[in-house]
Amino acid sequence: MENYCGLITRSNETVPLKSISVNLSINDFVAAVAATLNYENEEKVPLEAVFVFPMDEDSAVYSFEALVDGKKIVAELQDKMKAHSKYEDALSQGYQAYLLEEDEYTRDVFSCNVGNLQPGAKVTVTLRYVQELPLESDGALYYLLPAILNPRYQLTERSEKSCLNIQSPNILPYTLSMVATITSQQGIERVQSNCSLSPIQFLTEDKTSAQVSLTEGYKFDRDVELLIYYSEVHSPSVAVEMGMLDMKPDSLMGAPCTMVSFYPDIPEVEASNYCGEFVFLMDRSGSMDFPMTTEKNSQLRIEAAKETLLLLLKSLPMGCYFNIYGFGSSYEKFFPESVKYTQETMEDAVEKVKGLEADLGGTEILTALCDIYKAPSIPGHPLKLFVFTDGEVSDAFSVIREVQLHSIKHRCFSFGIGQGASTSLIKTIARVSGGTAEFIRGKDRMQTKALGSLKSALQCAVNNISLSWDLPPGLSVKMLSPEQPAIIRGQRLIIYAQLTGLMPQVESTGTVCLKHTLQGKSLENRVTFSLPPKANANFTIHRLAAKSLIQTKDMGFDETSEEEREDVMNISLQSGVLSSFTAFIAINKELNKPVQGPLEHRVIPSTGIDVTMLWNSPGPWRNQFDQWELRSAECTSETNESPNFVELESEYSGMTNVAPIEETKKADTSTKNSNVQNEHKAFGENVVVQLISLQNANGSWKLDEDLTKLLGSTLKDVNATNPVKHGDPSVWATVLAVVWLHANGKDLKYEWELLERKAVAWLHDHAGSSIPMLVQAANSLLKLSVNPAVFGV
Repeated sequence: MENYCGLITRSNETVPLKSISVNLSINDFVAAVAATLNYENEEKVPLEAVFVFPMDEDSAVYSFEALVDGKKIVAELQDKMKAHSKYEDALSQGYQAYLLEEDEYTRDVFSCNVGNLQPGAKVTVTLRYVQELPLESDGALYYLLPAILNPRYQLTERSEKSCLNIQSPNILPYTLSMVATITSQQGIERVQSNCSLSPIQFLTEDKTSAQVSLTEGYKFDRDVELLIYYSEVHSPSVAVEMGMLDMKPDSLMGAPCTMVSFYPDIPEVEASNYCGEFVFLMDRSGSMDFPMTTEKNSQLRIEAAKETLLLLLKSLPMGCYFNIYGFGSSYEKFFPESVKYTQETMEDAVEKVKGLEADLGGTEILTALCDIYKAPSIPGHPLKLFVFTDGEVSDAFSVIREVQLHSIKHRCFSFGIGQGASTSLIKTIARVSGGTAEFIRGKDRMQTKALGSLKSALQCAVNNISLSWDLPPGLSVKMLSPEQPAIIRGQRLIIYAQLTGLMPQVESTGTVCLKHTLQGKSLENRVTFSLPPKANANFTIHRLAAKSLIQTKDMGFDETSEEEREDVMNISLQSGVLSSFTAFIAINKELNKPVQGPLEHRVIPSTGIDVTMLWNSPGPWRNQFDQWELRSAECTSETNESPNFVELESEYSGMTNVAPIEETKKADTSTKNSNVQNEHKAFGENVVVQLISLQNANGSWKLDEDLTKLLGSTLKDVNATNPVKHGDPSVWATVLAVVWLHANGKDLKYEWELLERKAVAWLHDHAGSSIPMLVQAANSLLKLSVNPAVFGV
């Protein structure tokens, strides 16, 4: 292929989006973003350019404007139906028009229409948004600028309404420039990124302000990720912001708004006699048969899923209940209903995990969810649901509504696999059920993320959370956030509230007391803040509060009641924050050149559409992928067999930009061969995984040839060196296995910590005071030097 600059259409015409520049301002836990899109029409006909792009679902988009020939045109937020009508009318009259909207069926996909872009015209479009930034397990603040929009599997009856239903040109990445300014009173330790950054520049001596930028010429061909490390993240904080002076003083935007951030440092405590029902819902659609990342030798998603399920099974506590579901166009489950966790049920499940394939067609999670929820609850065993999906689903709001309807009976721990997973689906099903959301991107291991969430699910929760306020006379508080009486380890609680009444005219202070209970102990944190609050031109806290309110009510067109839709519309229009039912519309009436014939249509998708999923080569994405997954579903339901990907691909080989079939086969073969030699080996090839697969449900290992072979010894030698000749041989085997793991599996320790705890607890019950002697003998046999302290002795 020739080396074209920017983006191209199927006929190698230049697409009008030339570059994107991003100005990012991070203040403590909040980001304010201004993204500028630079368009130029180099063709000889007027164009309508459509740019479809992903954005984190927590983003509150509040401003959209265009700069045409030096003139700024600011868009108005209006009812979406009216905005569409005005946009079409403007184009028919020859005006230049701009439209920005959310997709109707997901909150993390947006489309930007630039209509009647005249030949030679240059236009700059800027959108602004604010968002809360999540925290990683190591305390890093995480910012993501998504480039990759995966093809999302769509139900056919909804395809026409979605902005995802577009034809896509073959693409080359346009350039991105980004400058990030970071401020925090807690002090900034460092900033890391998956992309090349300029050296960090501290703007103050106390390191409370810093600036970084992407290196010049960066090609926006993958997600941009920033990790910001502060000196202290667990201290509660309160931020207060003055309202808009021209709004009613008691209105959402007129009254001062507060944001309380609570991220307690909950100590990890081993749960005793823990009970629960653990259901694992795993994506087995066709796209799970693709690599985890774009890097060479990346592990296949389905293989990572199988390894993850094995680790989860081995780490479950004795006495709990469990089941495993797989979903695609249909769903399958291991057991008719959840079963008690025993040696027999665990062995049965492990064997079934080994045989899992990505052979269930499309991505339809709702029917599997309904089956899980209709099962009767097990008394004394609260449900913990773990959902793993690459997020390629368009009926996100239907799924969210179902999870929300059953939120009182369970927590949902969700995992988005690969770049481009739906943040709207993954984050919201966790939020509405009180669980946690994780995204497995880049070099992240699914296993590490999953075991971290399981640890959180097994920990004691912070309960009885309440706020009390001490304010100057004349001021009162109106809570905007719903009550959340409990959070678990790793969760952060953000609460929004309004201050109503008479604000003091002289400098004063207010105090918020955050009370909670942990392991039966009553605790409290007091935070003092200054009054009157400072003004903020962006009204960041107000808009985040409005976004929070919208998220609790906005479930898309099909799932939102008339009453809730009216509430969402009112909140959206008052705050200026985009919703499913509103859109930004701007019209440049100074350009009034009659259009001769229909406008040429140019679709500009997000640059990094995950082409690695489509045979590791550039090619079609939306309709072809949809047809493949739908065809896959048909083949699966008709024959109970997974269709051959290359055979199906040949059905569409006549379509524009489909890679030649021989290249497809070559790429497919190359991918399979490289994965055999992958350092993240397939299920059963990793020695640590093999060792874990031999562990019993109660935490012990059986002394047999399978184990001794993995340990690099023989059964005869192992038996000969057993210092307790007449004891239970499983005691000796378990000590050897744990010692071996500590010496050879250090890099994966986070993933086997829970199953090690079971092993050590079992040893204390069965070996007692002989453990130090056994560890010394194990070190001698295996020629290692593991400290007996790891066994708690």
